[in-house]
Amino acid sequence: MAGGSSAREARSCRVSRPGSPGSEVPAASLTGPRAEARPAGEGGGSRRAAQDRCSGGVPSAWQHPFLNVFRHFRVDEWKRSSKEGDVSVVTDKVLKSAVYRIRGSVSASNYIQLPRTSTQSLGLTGRYLYVLFRPLPTKHFVIHLDVSTKDSQVIRVSFSNLFKEFKSSATWLQFPFAFETKTPRRDLAGIAPPRARWTCLQVDLRDTLMFYLSRHYGHLKSIRLCASLLVRNLYTSDLCFDPVVTVTEARRAKLSVNPMPREMAFPVPKGESWHDRYIHIWFPRDSSKAPDEQAEKSCSPPEAVFLGHVSQRLPHPVVFGKPLLSNRSSVAQTSSPTLPCQVLSASSRLPEVSLTYKYPELSSVSACGIHGQHLPPWDEITNAHMVAGRRHVLFDKSSGVPTALEDIGSCKVFLPDPVLRLKGVIGFGGHSTQWALWTKDGTAVVYPCHAVIIVLQINTGQQRFFLGHTDKVSALALNGSDTLLASAQVQPPSMVRLWDFQTGGCLSLFRSPLHTICSLSFSGSGALLCGVGKDRHGRTVVVAWGTDQVGLGGEVAVLAKVHTDFDIQTFRIAFFDETRMASCGRGSVRLWRLRGGVLRSCAVDLGEYCSLELTDLAFAQALDGHCVPSASMLFVCSHSGHILEIDHQRMAVQHVRRLLPAQSPGVPLTEKQNFSVGSGIAISSLSVSTATCAVGSEDGYLRLWPLDFSSVLLEAEHDGPVSSISFSPDGLRVLSTTTSGHLGFLDVPSREYTVLARSHMAPVLALSTEQNRGQMATVSLDHTVRIWDLATLQQLFDFSSSEDTPCAVAFHPKMPNFFCGFSSGTVRSFSLENSGILVEHTRHRGAITSLVITPDGRFLFSSCSQGSLVQYSCAVSRCCVLRVAANMICQDGRPNPNILAVSGDSCRLAFVGPSKCMVTVVESASLDELLHVDVSTLNLASNHLDWAVAVCFSPKNSGHLLVSTSSNKVVVLDAVSGYTIRELSSVRSRACSSLALSEDDRLLLAATGRTITVWDYPTQANPSCQVYIGHSEPVHVVAFTPDQLQVISVGDAIFLWDILATPKRDDPEASAVHEAGSSAGQLEDLASGASGLPRQQVPIPSQASSPPLNTLDRLLEGSIGTFSTSDEEGLSEENHVSEAFHQGQAPTPPVLVEREASGAGDAPREAAESSWTHAEHPSHHSQPSEWSLRSGKAGLPTRPDSYKHFTARYKASTRVKSVAFPPVGREQLRLKAVVGYNGNGRANMVWRPDTGFFAYTCGRLVVVEDLHSGTQQHWLGHPQEISTLALSQDGQILASASCCGHTAARCQIRIWDVAKGLCRHVLSHHDTAVQALAFSPDDEFLVTLGDYADRNLALWSMATYELLSSTHLLEPVHGVAFNPWDANELICVGTSAITFWLLQHHGADTSFQVHQEPVPKELGSSELTSLCYGASPLLYCGSSSGQVCVWDTGTGHCFLAWEADDGEIGVLLCSGSRLVSGSNTRRLRLWAVGVVPELRHKGSSARSSSVFMERELTLDGAVVSASFDSGMDMGVVGTTAGTIWYISWTEGTSTRLISGHRTKVNEVVFSPSESHCATCGEDGSVRVWSLASMELVIQFQVLNQSCLCLAWTPPSCGLPEQQQVVAGYSDGTLRVFSISRTSMELKMHPHRAALTAIAFSTDGQTILSGDKDGLVAISHPCTGMTFRVLNDHRGAPISALQSTSKEYGDLGVEGVELWLAASGDQRVSIWASDWPRDRCELLEWLSLPAPAVSEATGLLPPSLAAFCPWDKAILVCVGLGAHEEVVFYSLRQKQVIQKTPLPFFAMSLSLSPGAHLMVVGFAECMLRLLDCASGTAQDFEGHDDSVHLCRFTPSGKLLFTAAHNEILVWEVISPS
Repeated sequence: MAGGSSAREARSCRVSRPGSPGSEVPAASLTGPRAEARPAGEGGGSRRAAQDRCSGGVPSAWQHPFLNVFRHFRVDEWKRSSKEGDVSVVTDKVLKSAVYRIRGSVSASNYIQLPRTSTQSLGLTGRYLYVLFRPLPTKHFVIHLDVSTKDSQVIRVSFSNLFKEFKSSATWLQFPFAFETKTPRRDLAGIAPPRARWTCLQVDLRDTLMFYLSRHYGHLKSIRLCASLLVRNLYTSDLCFDPVVTVTEARRAKLSVNPMPREMAFPVPKGESWHDRYIHIWFPRDSSKAPDEQAEKSCSPPEAVFLGHVSQRLPHPVVFGKPLLSNRSSVAQTSSPTLPCQVLSASSRLPEVSLTYKYPELSSVSACGIHGQHLPPWDEITNAHMVAGRRHVLFDKSSGVPTALEDIGSCKVFLPDPVLRLKGVIGFGGHSTQWALWTKDGTAVVYPCHAVIIVLQINTGQQRFFLGHTDKVSALALNGSDTLLASAQVQPPSMVRLWDFQTGGCLSLFRSPLHTICSLSFSGSGALLCGVGKDRHGRTVVVAWGTDQVGLGGEVAVLAKVHTDFDIQTFRIAFFDETRMASCGRGSVRLWRLRGGVLRSCAVDLGEYCSLELTDLAFAQALDGHCVPSASMLFVCSHSGHILEIDHQRMAVQHVRRLLPAQSPGVPLTEKQNFSVGSGIAISSLSVSTATCAVGSEDGYLRLWPLDFSSVLLEAEHDGPVSSISFSPDGLRVLSTTTSGHLGFLDVPSREYTVLARSHMAPVLALSTEQNRGQMATVSLDHTVRIWDLATLQQLFDFSSSEDTPCAVAFHPKMPNFFCGFSSGTVRSFSLENSGILVEHTRHRGAITSLVITPDGRFLFSSCSQGSLVQYSCAVSRCCVLRVAANMICQDGRPNPNILAVSGDSCRLAFVGPSKCMVTVVESASLDELLHVDVSTLNLASNHLDWAVAVCFSPKNSGHLLVSTSSNKVVVLDAVSGYTIRELSSVRSRACSSLALSEDDRLLLAATGRTITVWDYPTQANPSCQVYIGHSEPVHVVAFTPDQLQVISVGDAIFLWDILATPKRDDPEASAVHEAGSSAGQLEDLASGASGLPRQQVPIPSQASSPPLNTLDRLLEGSIGTFSTSDEEGLSEENHVSEAFHQGQAPTPPVLVEREASGAGDAPREAAESSWTHAEHPSHHSQPSEWSLRSGKAGLPTRPDSYKHFTARYKASTRVKSVAFPPVGREQLRLKAVVGYNGNGRANMVWRPDTGFFAYTCGRLVVVEDLHSGTQQHWLGHPQEISTLALSQDGQILASASCCGHTAARCQIRIWDVAKGLCRHVLSHHDTAVQALAFSPDDEFLVTLGDYADRNLALWSMATYELLSSTHLLEPVHGVAFNPWDANELICVGTSAITFWLLQHHGADTSFQVHQEPVPKELGSSELTSLCYGASPLLYCGSSSGQVCVWDTGTGHCFLAWEADDGEIGVLLCSGSRLVSGSNTRRLRLWAVGVVPELRHKGSSARSSSVFMERELTLDGAVVSASFDSGMDMGVVGTTAGTIWYISWTEGTSTRLISGHRTKVNEVVFSPSESHCATCGEDGSVRVWSLASMELVIQFQVLNQSCLCLAWTPPSCGLPEQQQVVAGYSDGTLRVFSISRTSMELKMHPHRAALTAIAFSTDGQTILSGDKDGLVAISHPCTGMTFRVLNDHRGAPISALQSTSKEYGDLGVEGVELWLAASGDQRVSIWASDWPRDRCELLEWLSLPAPAVSEATGLLPPSLAAFCPWDKAILVCVGLGAHEEVVFYSLRQKQVIQKTPLPFFAMSLSLSPGAHLMVVGFAECMLRLLDCASGTAQDFEGHDDSVHLCRFTPSGKLLFTAAHNEILVWEVISPS
C-alpha cells in the first residue's frame, strides 16, 4: 500500500466567468507552479513562475535561447526586487532607451537586488550572464553574483574597480576591473574614465567556478548591482553570443557564430563600428590561463576595459611592420634591474586575444580489414607495407615520416614511395606553451607543435618528428637517460604514448584513466611515470604508471591512482628518490610517496601563506652533483611573487621571500614580508640549478637570482608572458617559452639569447611565396601577417593589427611588395623595403576571401564575402582600382582563398560564382566572360547537389582547369569548351578545400580536411594517390615552393615537406584529350543560375560573349545588392540556342553592378545611368522549365530572424498518396466542425465585412465559417499544411498555398470559387513554401512570393492560370503588395531594401523593371518586414525593430518614421486616417495618421510627433493575420497562439472567436449528458467546451507542466455539483477540477513519474491512474488518499485504463466492476474489483505477440485495449503486433474470436456505444471506420498529422479525432 496526501487549493485558482473583459493573470510567486481557471473570453496569458528551489528555479527550457532577467522578474515591482538608495530610471542618449541609474557615495547603500530576499532564488541555469552596463565617470562600482553549485554551496563572484588584485576563498571570488588608458602605468585599477562606454560583460559562470574553485555550476541565485553605474538589462543564456555581429550580418556572411539577438544588441548607427562605441568583455575567455589573464575583450579600442593585469598595448590600433633582430643579441646590463636587458625585439606587438577554434576531430586513419580483421593503428604499423583492400599503408620507423595511404588499383605507383617527407614545422605549442624540455646532453630541445612533437637541434636547426597523435599534445615528459618520451593528447579520454626517444618509434599507446591530462613527470630512470589531470566529473586525479617493462616488450601498468580535492598546478618526481614526489597548487604544497602500490600525500603547513596561488616548484640540486636527499630543498613560487623554500624532510617552510619588480640592487630581501607591501612579480615558472634560480613571470621577464635572492644576476625581456623556464643539465642555459608562441634560450656565460621558434597563435588562413628572396607570407586569425625565410624557417617580419584580421595574402611576382586583404574589406599593399603601407583600398563591403595576382604582375584580383570582384592594376608600386563588379563571386560558400585562380599565361581568371554551383572563366584584362560551367550537372548519378569548392589552373597547360567539388572529387575541365577531361576521387571523405599542381604537371596536391592528398597527375586511368597526416586542424592551403622542390601546408601550423621525386620540367604532355562532339539537341541554356538538384541531362558548357561594359562599373557606397533573373530565363526554341552557340555567344544573365556615388572611392567615377534596371523574363510559359523544377532542393539557407516567415511544423508521420474514399452519398462520417486555428500560418485568415465571408486555415483545411450561425464549410484538397491565404478584390476568388512535403514535391496553390466552394485550378511553381499571395487591383494577376529558401517571385494570369514571369531573388523578401491605384506596380520589402516592380506588357510577353531603395538610415540595421498602402501615394512599412516608416511611392523616398513598437511589426493595415500595427510583442495598436499626407510635403523635415496612438490591446500571441472594415472600427485578428480575436476599437475590447490548443491535444472526454466536452494538452491547459457550439467555456491552466490524460466523472454522478474532471500531469500529480464551481478541488501526488492514463471507477468514487513507469495507483478523490499501488506492469508505460460495470458473479469472479490496464510492452491485464470492500482480483493477463523486427516506420504505435460496448465480455486490442490488425478477445471463452486486418498499425482506437462501429486512427494521417456488424470499412482523411486520438461521444452520434493540435468533429450518419 502506498499513501498520498493532498491539500485543498481552491483559493489558489483565480476564477473568471465567460464574457468578462480580458485581463492578465497575476504573476506567480517564487514558490512553485499553480493552477488557474480562465474564461474563454479572457485575453491575457499566464506568466511563468519562478521557483525558490536550489535545484533550479525557472525550468531551463523556458530560458532558451535567452532570458530577459529584468522583464521576467519584474524589476519594476517592489515585490520581486529590492531597490535601495539612489536608484532611478533615466533615458540614455546613446542607447535611446530607458536605463536604471544607480549612484551614491557608498556602493553598499545604493543597489538593485534580485530577488528581494536572500531566502529566495532566481534559479537561472544559463551558462552565460550578460550584463549591459556603463560605469559612471570618475566613480566606482561593484557587481555581486551569488552562484550556487550543484552541491548547494553558494559562492559570491564580485567584479569591481575598487579591487586592486585578485582574491579568492572557498566562498568568494573577487576580480579587479581595470580600465586601460594611454598612460604607461601598470597599476590600471581605479575610477572609471570620463568617457566610459557602454559595456557588454559576458561572464561564463560554469568556467569561472570550475577553473577557480573546481566546482560545478548549478544556477545563479541572486544578483546585486551596486553604485555607481547605469544598467540597461541582464540576460542569461546557454548560447555564446557575439555582440559585434548582428543577425543580418551573420546571415549575409554565413558566419558560424551566434549573433546577438536584437533585444540584447546595442544600437549602432549606420556607417559606424561597434567597437568605436561599445566594449565587449568575455570572462573568463580561456580557462587555461592564470587569473590575471582571464578577462580579455574581443578588440582593443583606444580606451578599453579589462579584468586583472593588462600588459601595455598600442595606444591606437594600427597595422605596422617590424624587422626582427638577429637571433643572437648581446646583453647590455647584467646586474642592475633598473636597466633591463631587452634581449628580444622591443617593437610593439599585437595584443594577445584569447580565442577558441574548434574544428572536427581527426580520427586515426583506418582501412578495411582483410577477411574481417582490423588493421592496427597508424603508429603501431612497423612493417613497410600493410595491404588493406585496394590500399596499402606506409610507415618509416627511423624518421617518423607521416603515414600515407596509397591507391594500388593500378600498377603505376609513386617513385620513390612515399613522395613527401616532412622537413620542418614552423610553430610551437597549440594546446599549451609551457612544455619544452632539454635533452640529457643539452644539445636539443623537445617541444610540441599541436599534434606533432619536435626535437630541435639547437646548433644545426635540424628537426626530428614524433608523429601519431590525432589531437593537440597536452603534456610531455622525458626520462633522465633520454630513452623514453611520454606524451598525452587533449582529446578525452586522454591517450598516452611512450616513445623510443632515440629511434622515434612508439613503444606503447594506452588510454589513461583520466579524462584530460595536464601534466606528466618521469622518474630519472624512466621506470615510473606520473600524470595529473581531471576525471570526467572535474575532480583532480593523480596516476602512477610503471614503465620499466615497456622497452622489453611489456605493458604499462597502473601502480596507483588517487582522487584529490585540492588543486594541483605542478607535479614533480624527486630526482633523488623515485618514490617521492611533490606538488603545488592553490593554497597547498603536498609531499607524496609511493609505497606498496599506494600513493599517499601529506600537506606542508604554510601558515599564513595558505591562500597563495602556487604555480611551480623545483628541487634544488646538490653542490657536488650527488643525489643526497638531506641536501635538497624544495622551491615553490607563487602568483603573488613569493618564493617558498621548504625542507621536504621536516615538511616545514624554511624561508619565504617576495620578489618585487623595482628593488634596488644590493639590498637583501627580508625573509618575511607583509602581503600588502607592494605588488609582487607574478611568477609563472621557476627552475633551480646548483647556484642560481631562474624565474619566469607574467611581465615578460626571465630573471636569474642567486639562491639567497639578494639581487638580480641577469634578466631578459620577452614580448609576452613567460609560461615556462628550464635549466639545461649543465646549468649554463635557460630555456624559456612565452604565451605568445616564442621558444628560445638564454646562454648565461655569453649573455646571449637565441630564438628557436616563433609561431602563429591561431589558425593560418592563407600563404603566398616569393621566388627571388625565398620568402613566404602567412596570415592568421591572430591578427598578424608574418614573413618567413623558407631556407631557415625563421621569421623576418611581422605586421599586426589589433582590430582588423588579415584573411588573404599575395606576393607581387616582380616587386618587393605584397598585398593583404582584411576582414573589414580593406586591401593593403605593403613594402618589404621600408615595412610600410604603400596604398589602401576600401572597395569591398565584406571580408576579403581571396587574393590572386597574375604571373606577369599586371593585375591583382580580390573577392569578398559579399560577392564583389575587384580588379587592380599593379604594374606600378602604387596599385589602383580598375573595375568593381558586384555579385560575381559565390556568397553561399565558406570563405576560401582558393575560389580565385589565374592561368599561367596570365590571360584567364577563374572563380566560383555567381553561385556555389557555377564556375566562371573570364578574360583577366577585360573581365569578359568566356565560360560558364554548372558543377551540379557533372555527376548525374549523385542524389545530392554538387558544388564547387576550389579552382586551380594547370601551370603547364593553361587550357586545363581543375575544380574540386563537394562530392570529394577533383574534376579536370577544358577551360575553353568546358568538357570534362577526367575525374580524380579523394580517398578521404572530405572535399578538397585547396588545390595545387606542380609546374611539370607531375604532382597534384589537395587539402582534404586535416590531411594532404597527393596524386600522380599524369596517370590518366586510376591514378595512384597518397594521404599524409600530421595536422591537428583542417588544412587551409597547400602550395609548392617556387623552386618546386618542397610543399607547404598551413592550418594549425606551417608544415614544410620535401618532395622525394625529381621534378620533370620537360615532361611531354599527357595523352590527347578526347573531345566529345556536340549538337544543338544536346545544348541547354545555362543562364538560369545555379541552384537546385542535378538535371537529368548534362548541358554542354557554352562560350559566352562579354557582358556590357557598364556591368564593370564602380561599387556604389551604400547601395543595395542585385536581383538575378528568372530561373526559367533563356531562349526556348532550340534553333535559337544552336545559333547562339555557333556564333560563340549565349544568353547571359544581366548583372546589375553597384555604382559608386559621387566623391567615393579612389578613382574617377563613371556616370550612373537610370536607376531602373531591366530584368528579362521568358517570353511565354505554359509549363515551368526543367531547370525550375529542379531548383532549390539542397542546402536550404538559414531562416531569417523574422517571425514573418512560415515554417511548417515538423511531422514524423507521412501521408498516404491514395485513400479509398467511400462512394458519394454513402459516407458514414461527415466532417461537421474544426476546432482550432493554425497559428503557425502567416496571413492565413481573411474576412470581408461587406459580404461576411470569413475563412481561415487549420492544418491542410480551409475552414469557411458563418459568424452568425457558426456553421462551417471545409475545403479539402491541399496535400500539406497551408501557409497563407488571399482573397480577390471582388471577393469571388480565394487563393490558398500549401508547402511541399512527402506527397508534394512542390508547393500547391489552389484557386477556389468562393460562391460554389470548389477548386477551379491548381498552380505549382515554388519549391519550399509560399510566403505571401496578392491579387492585383483588377484581379487580373496573382503574385506569389516564395519563402526564404525558395526566394522566387512569380506572376500568374488569373484568366489563363499561366505563369507569366518568375524572378529569383538574391535575399529573402518578407512581404509583397500590389499598388491599389496601379495594377502594373507592386512592392516588396525585405532584408536591406524596398523594391519597386513595374510590369511591362509586350503582347503576350511580360517583363519587370526593378528599382530598389535602401532601408532608411533612421532604421539602422533593421529589416522591413511588413507593408500596406495608405492614401495615395503613401506606403507604410513596418520594421524588425518596431519602427514604421512612410514612403512616397511617387518619388521613391522615405520621409517619415516613428517608433511604433518594441518588437518586430508583422502586420500593417491602413484605411483612411487610421493605421493598425501588430507585432511579435502581442500588441495590437491603432494609430491616427491623418496628418501624414500633409507631412509628405515637408520631405525630410517631417516629424512624427503629429502621429499618435489611439488604442492598444495586448493579445495572447504574436499577430500573424488581420482584417478590418473600411473605417478600422472593428476587425478580426489571428495570433500564433492559435486564437482568432474579434476586435472592437470603439469599445476597446477583444473577444475570442476561434481558439484551440497551441500544442498537442492528449485527450478528449465528454460529460454524461453530452452538453460539454473537455480537452487537455501539453501546454498544461484543460479546456471545457460547449458541445453544441464548440465554444470555449472554461480553461484551467497549470504552469510549467503538461497535462497528459483526462477523465470525466461517470453517469452515476449525475448532479451538476458532482461534475468533475480529473487531470494527470507530467510531474506525477492529479488535479480534480469542479465544472460548476470552475475551480480546482483537489491536488494529489500519487506518482513520481508522469501520468499517462487515468479513469474513474463506475461509481465515480475511485480514481485509477497509470504512469510511464508502469505503476497503477488507486486513489479516493474525496480524501485524496492513495490506498493501493499495482506494479504488475512495471517497466512499461501504461497506455490505457478503462473500467466498466458487471454483475457480481459474472465471469466467475466477485466484484461489481471490470477494469483493464494496457502497457507499452503489448500486455493487457483485466481486473475484477469492488473498491468499497477493498477487493481487487486479477482476472486475465494477455500478452500480444510482437514482431521480431519492427515493421513500423516513424511513430511507434501504442498498445491499446477497450471493452466492447455491445458485449462487455469482449476485449478489443490493437498495437504493435505481428500483423496490422484488430484483435477481439472473449473473456468467457478465453480465446481470440476474431481478427480484422488493417492497412497500417493503429495509433488510436474508439468504439461507438450507440452502434457496432469502431474507428481506428493511423500515423498516415487517415482514419478508418469499421462497421463490425456488416464488416465494411470506410477511409477518411482531413488531418495533417498522425491521428493519435479518436473518441466517440457517449451517444455515438459524434466522433472527435485529433492530430497534434487539430481537432475534427465528425457527425456519424446511420446507413439507410
